[in-house]
Amino acid sequence: MRPACTPTQLIDDDRVRVTRFDFVPGAETGWHRHGYDYVITAVTDCHMLLEEPGGSSRKVLVPAGTAYRRLEGVEHNVVNDGVAAMSFVEVELK
Repeated sequence: MRPACTPTQLIDDDRVRVTRFDFVPGAETGWHRHGYDYVITAVTDCHMLLEEPGGSSRKVLVPAGTAYRRLEGVEHNVVNDGVAAMSFVEVELK
């Protein structure tokens, strides 16, 4: 069993929800489905293991200071696959 990451809600209003996620090595978000389009900005280098529906998984590196966006409906579990703590900020567009 993996430890859970630590989400810290920074903003939640009628337009956006902004959450910082902090992971010790091996920590996970748990399975979830995104209800909104969203943008992730890496605070640290993020060595992610993305577990996806159907049993597939993939490893990605999101370098510190970079960002990516995804559409509503993404379903996955995010795991810190690195040896150091990782953090990112997620902005959900309501």
